[in-house]
This record gives sequence, C-alpha cells and structure tokens, in this order.
Amino acid sequence: MIDKSSPLPIYYQLAEQLKKRIESGELQPGDALPAEREYAEQLQISRMTVRQAINNLVNDGYLYRQKGKGTFVAEKKLEQQLVGLTSFTEDMKARGLVPSSRLLHFKIVPATDKIADQLKINKYEPVYEIVRIRLADDVPMALETVYISANLVIGLTEEVIHHSLYQYIEEKLGFTISRATQTLEAALASEMEMKHLNIKKGVPILLIERHTFLEDGVPLEYVKSSYRADRYKFTINMNR
Repeated sequence: MIDKSSPLPIYYQLAEQLKKRIESGELQPGDALPAEREYAEQLQISRMTVRQAINNLVNDGYLYRQKGKGTFVAEKKLEQQLVGLTSFTEDMKARGLVPSSRLLHFKIVPATDKIADQLKINKYEPVYEIVRIRLADDVPMALETVYISANLVIGLTEEVIHHSLYQYIEEKLGFTISRATQTLEAALASEMEMKHLNIKKGVPILLIERHTFLEDGVPLEYVKSSYRADRYKFTINMNR
C-alpha cells in the first residue's frame, strides 16, 4: 500500500516495498515484474513515479531490463569484505557456495619486464601463467590471470590449480602467506571477458590487481581479475 499522506516520496515507498519483496524471497531472481501501467493503475499513481522507483532499483542492482521483454528481478550480488586475505575458494565456501574453476591456460613462460618487476625476479625467469574462470555454484564470477615464479613454487600442476592454490602453497610447501595489496577500478568488459563471463557488450566489470607476499616479504603472486559487476560487490569497513 502507498501512503500518499506520508512525507516519504511515493516513488521511494514503492521502491522500498519491491526491495523488501525481493530480499524476503517473495520475488525470485528471473521473475518478471508487471508493466509500469499496471502498477500505476493499481496504486493510482503516475507512470512516471513508477518508472522512477523501477529505475532506482535497476541502478541498485535489484532489477534489470531486457529490451522488448520487460523488467526482471536480478540475481543477488555476492558481497566480499575487503578485510583479511582469503582465496576465492575460501571466500565462496564461507558463503555456502560451491567454488570451481575452468582452466583456460596453464604453462610456464619467460617473465616480461612488467611481470619480473611485480614478482621481483629477473626478466626471462620462468613464471607460471594461469588463466581461469572462477565459478560459484557453476555461475561464472571472474576471469583471472595469475603469475607465480616457477623457481619459488615448485611442482605446480593443473590438478593443484583445480583445488585451492593457497592451501597447496601453505600446507604442502610450508610457506606462510602474509599480506597483499589490492587495487580496484571499474571498466567495460572486453571481448574475452564478455565471452567467458557470459555478459553483454557495455556491461561494467570490476578490474582487480593483487600483489600477494609471503611472511618474509617475498612476492608470491601477481593477479589480474575481472569480476562481474552485476554479480559481485566489495565492501570496506572503516573506523575513524
């Protein structure tokens, strides 16, 4: 019900009601919403007001539009706290999701100037180059490229990569992973990202670069990841 005597704008009331229905599970991902005209007639409000409420929910990621088809409930975004150093596998398991990877590329290559600088090794030293799609419950979440010194991490295989790389490094090799620095920026998906993440042209992604270090300060990995912005979000807790 809309309270037209309330100081709260009508579009805000409608958006909040729809949001509650989505968050409670009454409206499920993929469900189609009635046309704006139906909401306007049912609630005795203008279509422009309905459109503003819908636009707000689209912008907030609760709904999405398909041209010529209508408005639908979006999949809930996965949220990751940017505190603590965890792997994708550990992060997904903590959310009750089944993590998996689809390996696209795994080989040893000579380090370029940039990779050598990131890993603090000499140019042309051997590095593992690992390109994989990271999935949660079989849904593509990120396209990831990892570089690790082959002289540091010995015996890395495809079988290890299909499980938890961090677990192998810490439990099998005895290294202690200490810290990482991470940068995040928005971008539009490339052709490769559109293909492997099942997203359309013009859809935004979150570009992340991570430098991970061992306890003694030795660089362990340099990672470039492209996360689906429609399925993933990051939060930061800050104290003054």
